Order: sequence, then C-alpha cells, then structure tokens
Amino acid sequence: MATTADIPRLEMLQVADMVAREKGIEREEVLEAMEQAIQKAGRAKYGLEHDIRAEIDRKTGEIKLLRYMQVADPVENENTQVPLVEAQRRNPEAQVGDFLTDELPPIDFGRVAAQTAKQVITQRMRESERKRQYEEFKDRVGEIVSGVVKRVDYGNITVDLQRAEGVIRRDETIPRESLRVNDRVRAYIFDVREEPRGPQIFLSRSHPQFMAKLFGQEVPEIYDGIIEIKAVARDPGSRAKIAVLSHDSAIDPIGACVGMRGSRVQAVVQELQGEKVDIIPWSADTANFIVNALAPAEVSKVLMDEEKNKTEVVVPDDQLSLAIGRRGQNVKLASQLTGWEIDIMTEAEESERRQKETRERTELFKAALDVDDVIAHLLVAEGYAAVEDISDSAVEDLAGVEGFDEEIASELQRRAREFIEKRDAELATRLEELGVEEDVRTTEGLTLPMLVALGEKGVKTRDDLADLASDELREIVGESAMDNDTANAIIMKAREHWFAAEDGAAEAAKA
Repeated sequence: MATTADIPRLEMLQVADMVAREKGIEREEVLEAMEQAIQKAGRAKYGLEHDIRAEIDRKTGEIKLLRYMQVADPVENENTQVPLVEAQRRNPEAQVGDFLTDELPPIDFGRVAAQTAKQVITQRMRESERKRQYEEFKDRVGEIVSGVVKRVDYGNITVDLQRAEGVIRRDETIPRESLRVNDRVRAYIFDVREEPRGPQIFLSRSHPQFMAKLFGQEVPEIYDGIIEIKAVARDPGSRAKIAVLSHDSAIDPIGACVGMRGSRVQAVVQELQGEKVDIIPWSADTANFIVNALAPAEVSKVLMDEEKNKTEVVVPDDQLSLAIGRRGQNVKLASQLTGWEIDIMTEAEESERRQKETRERTELFKAALDVDDVIAHLLVAEGYAAVEDISDSAVEDLAGVEGFDEEIASELQRRAREFIEKRDAELATRLEELGVEEDVRTTEGLTLPMLVALGEKGVKTRDDLADLASDELREIVGESAMDNDTANAIIMKAREHWFAAEDGAAEAAKA
C-alpha cells in the first residue's frame, strides 16, 4: 500500500507536466488539483472537521500534509482554532487571525482514497478544460469554424472542433440538408455561453451572417474592406439577398462578388446547398434601395411613411407576381434587407385607390365646408385630406391654391373651424349618452370620433379598453386611423392599474 511519502517526488512533477500537455492546460492547475485530491484523502483520515491542506513543492515535488489552526480569542471551534495564549507559547509573535501549522504523518493511499483522488483530479481537469474552451471561444463569436460531425441527435448536430465541441441545433441547419457522422462541416459561431455543464458553443448554418462571412472568404475585396456588405437577408436553403457597396468607384461590387464566370458566388451557393443568391447594390437613398431590393421585379413608384417605417410600392400589373415572389418570398426578403415594411400593389390597384380616396375627400369637403365640386377637387389636389388640415393651415398657404385668394382662404378656414366645433360638441354629447368614463376619455392617442366608436361597441371603462387586443382596437377605430404600435401602447397604458394592484398585493403579502 503506497503512502504519499512513497511516491517519487520528481515523478509527481512529471505526471503533472504530462497531463498539462495532453489537456492543454496550465501545469499549476494540475498541481492544484493533485493537492486538492491529497487534501481530500487527508481529511477523510484525520477528520472532516479539521482544516487540513496539502502542499506540493513546485521544484522538488515534496508533498506535505498540514493541519491549519487559526489564532482566536475567544475560541469558537476547537478543531480549527487555537487560543491566543497557547499560540504565543508556540510563537511569541502570534496574533489573532494568524495561522499555526502542524505537519501530519504521510497517509496511506488505499484503494478508496486513490479512487477519490482520481475523481477529484479528473473533475478539476474537466473544469480547467471547460474554462480554457470558454476563454478560447468567447471572443470568436462571428467567425466561421470548420469541424467534423461527431453525432446527430434528433436533428441536433454535435461538431468536433478539435479543442472543443459545438452544437448546430435543428433550427440552425439548412432545411433538407443531410449531415452524417464524420462529415466535414463549416458553420458560424453565433453564441458562446458558460453553463454549469461546460461552455456551450452554438453554431449556425442558417444565420444570415454565415453567408456574409462566406462571401468574405471568397471575395478578397470584401476581406480587404474595399467592398462592404451592408445588409443580408436569407430564406435558408431557398433564396437570399445581399446588399453590397464599393468604397472604390473603379470596382464594381456586384461583379467582384460574382467573380469570373460566377466562380465566387457559385462557391458560396455550393456551401449553402444550392441557395439562390441575389446580389444587389446598396444605396443611401432608401427609396432606391427598396427598388433594388425588389429585383428582379420592376417598380413604378415608391410611397414612403417614415413615421411608421412602412412603404407602399407600386409595380406594373404584369410584375405583381414577380415582386411578391413564390409564397411571398421576394417581398419578405426585401423587407428584411431594407428594414422597411413593404406593401405591394399594382398600378391599377393604386389608381383605383387614389380615385376612391379622391371621391371620399371631395364629398367630405363638399358636406363639411358647403362648397361646390370644383373647390373640393382643388383642395384634394393640393393634398388636403381632412377638415382639420384646412383648419390648422396658414391662410397664406390656402390662398396659394390655384384660383383662391385670401378672402376665399379665410372663409374656408372659418367654415372648417365651425364644422369641427359643431362635430366635437355632438360627439361630446354622444359620449355622455353612451356613458364613456373620464379615464377612457383622457387616454392619450384617442380622438373624439374614436371614443364614440369605442363607446358604441361597449368599450366604456378603462378595464374594457385594457381587455382589448390591438387588432380589435384598430378594427373599432379604423385601421387607417391607428397603427399596431400605437394600439399596443394605448392598451398597455390602460393596463397599468392592473400591474400596480398586483405589485401592491405582493408588497402587502411580504409585509
């Protein structure tokens, strides 16, 4: 039966060096693990209640097993503390808080103790290796790595990266791609997390940046920064769009990415399992960028609403299916690429809608302002959409309409204000009749016509408003009158008192 004293000193250091080289970790960490293993065996023999520590001399390999006793006054634990008087008999300079050490006899490494020591060392090695892996990969997020498929579990793929393992979850693989054990695979590191079971390196082959990085590897101009990838959108395994910009006017960014006879783009397509890639020029002009993004479809007109980040794109009638794409793919990718919500309509649909809006606004102005067809048409043609637009407009602006003068402009503005005052008075009376409560009336973002519409649908209290979903609210007040974000904000504001009541109940329960 071997004792700690029987283990050749230099052999201990040689074993530490060998393990450190094999595992790729520091020699000091291996020696600390060995010390912990010997310390655990020592506590098992002399008592777990004692503060027993092992020390290995880093030069000679000599092993010492020491019992530590802290100087205390008064003593609270006789197993780990020693009175100040007794400590000063042993060392006159001892003070409270100092430690005294007693060297213990070498321990017998029996079968159980040896097994325990092995487990401790193995555990420490694992922890050190996990720490090394995390430190090595945490700064590599955004890189492409290459590895070998180690195993496939229910669509989740474990990849051997030599010094670590990565995981490609099923939803991060390219659809219909079949990877088998021992296949070599490239993937994009999109996240590295330190978890109790070790660092988790998450890989992806469906991430948009995987394609961008592949182009960076295939196109030297991108690697050198001459060409910049501004945006990427993918429908993995099917189609993708990539927007590029050249910082050198002499270099065509699309031609450089395509390569001689398409060699560069084909190398990327092959890696992406045949995914079709549209390379488009990026433009600082948002309207031009949207037109480019919808290629190969032709665009007639772009109408943009910057507040809502929405755009309506008008295309020739025969280009509608091409603009939308199979299962809406083309417009969806263009929307992802530009960051704008895109609605597609044909020239015929746009013309019909414009005519309908013109008719509705003309009839509104005729009724509200008591004017004839000609004046109503002139107002609509100048872009006035509501009676409020005329009421709030400057007289000089109204007088600038063809055929108008200041007298006509002032009269139109007076009639508009009278109409609004009368309408608002009628709406306020109607609100009283409906019994819409004050806390609903004062909700920011809701106009009088909206409040009446809500009251007529039975939404009269703050709780009634809070119970609505955003699409329900928009349906009641008119979808054109409010976007989804505004509707959500109004509903969440109405729900604030619910959360306050919950918080109050929680505080009361704690008290």
